[in-house]
Parts: sequence; C-alpha cells; structure tokens
Amino acid sequence: DHPFKVLMDEDMEQLVESIKRNGVMTPATVRLKDDGRYELISGHRRKKACELAGLETLKCEVKDLTRDEAIIIMVESNLQRSVILPSEKAFAYKMRLEAMKRQAGRPPKENASPMATNFSKGRSDEELGELVGESKDQIRRFIRLTELVPEVLQMVDEKQIAFRPAVEISYLSEEQQYTLLEAISYNDATPSLAQAIKMKKFNQDGKLTDEVIQSIMEDSFQLAAKVPV
Repeated sequence: DHPFKVLMDEDMEQLVESIKRNGVMTPATVRLKDDGRYELISGHRRKKACELAGLETLKCEVKDLTRDEAIIIMVESNLQRSVILPSEKAFAYKMRLEAMKRQAGRPPKENASPMATNFSKGRSDEELGELVGESKDQIRRFIRLTELVPEVLQMVDEKQIAFRPAVEISYLSEEQQYTLLEAISYNDATPSLAQAIKMKKFNQDGKLTDEVIQSIMEDSFQLAAKVPV
C-alpha cells in the first residue's frame, strides 16, 4: 500500500546517471516477510533507478520490523523528498496515524475523542503534527483527501482543484463527486472554496441533488462570462 509515486522526471534521470557513475551510495531498507520474501520499505526510487541503469541487484539493509514499524519508517523516509503530491501526503499521513494508534493501544474509556490514543499528549494527530511540522487540523485536512474519488484527487495533484475546496468536496458521496466532475467538464470551471462549502452544506442538509450541483457550478461559469476580455 505504498502511497508514494515513482516519477520518471528530471530527478530520476539524474539519479540514474549518478548510479551509473558511483553506484548506490545508501542501501535500501527491507524487511523479511513471513513467506520468506523481502518487502521494500524505503528505496523505491533507487530500485527503479537501478533497473533503468541496467543493474540486476540493489544493496539493501535488512531490518527486523513489524508492519506498523515498517509503515512509520516508509512514511518518514519519503517525506524527506523535495516534491510531495497532496495525494501522497494524504495517504501517508493516514497510514502513519493508523500505525501510531495501533502501537499506542486502545484509548482509555473516559477519553471520548475518536482520534485519541494513549500518547503523552492524548491525541495521535497532535503527535503526528509535531513530528511532520503540520498542525493537527492540517493533518486531518490532508487525510480527508483520501475520501476523494481518484479522478478528483488527480485534479488536486495537478493543481486544477485547490487544496481547501478539495477538502470540502471530500464530504460528498462518490456519486455526488462524479456528478461534480461532469459539472466541471460542462462549465469548464472548478469549484471555488465558497462553492465547495455551499455543496457540503446542501449535502449535510440532504438537499444536494444533481441539479443543485450543476446550479452551483454554473455560478462560476456565469461569473467568468461577465469578466471583460
């Protein structure tokens, strides 16, 4: 369930050339699975670069790790990359938060918060926020993106839909999101934050029909049509 993409970009080209000249400077990290195979934890880009460089082996360090420990290391190592897509952060934060909560054990019964655990600060989202340099609210916003259908999430990665409107859209059902995609295509416009909040509110009130989505999106089309050329 590795959420990070291995992109064939300029950085990959440079890594391939570096490996051809100098080999792999830092070993990848793997763990031995119960079936006798090895699972790659960190070093996915190095592995691909080795393949492109024509190498048949990759130097690896084998670590004795549980699945949750492996998830945490995988997320930590990949968050050091210079460019991280919103979708990558979203699924990485979700995976790491779930792993942290499992490691911490069940929260005490008197703590009613669904995000709470036995961490020193009481909330795993706060602990994760401190570790990655994000507020707990921002952590939760990123995790909301995992509720988006793939087509909408790709538009977020490609910066066609802004982050905050995308968070509000994540509260719509899968069917409603696909209706929104049709409205986006028809009106040649993506929802603003105000429009996304409006759709979320209609949805919470049980009034977000296909017609309402189209009507809200037509507002942006009409506004654009009035802008002087």
